[in-house]
Amino acid sequence: PSHLEIVCESYMHNVPKGSEKHFRVQIVSDKFEGCPVLQRHRMVNSCLADELAGPVHALRIDAIPPSKWVGQKPYQSPACRGGNAL
Repeated sequence: PSHLEIVCESYMHNVPKGSEKHFRVQIVSDKFEGCPVLQRHRMVNSCLADELAGPVHALRIDAIPPSKWVGQKPYQSPACRGGNAL
């Protein structure tokens, strides 16, 4: 990838302090050119299959082709709503 940012956002959720269960990945790669969003997400999920089989509860993926990348910051993740508070 030409850009990769992985952030643990567990602190924003109702989990024990020090938990590593909620992550955001922002990745820019030539491999995403011409691919629909769902295919890009599947590519990232495939690479992270072993990690996702463990204690990871949530993964937000921003998979961006270089032609769409302008150095933007990722959108702010929503605040935790406590599980059942929709």
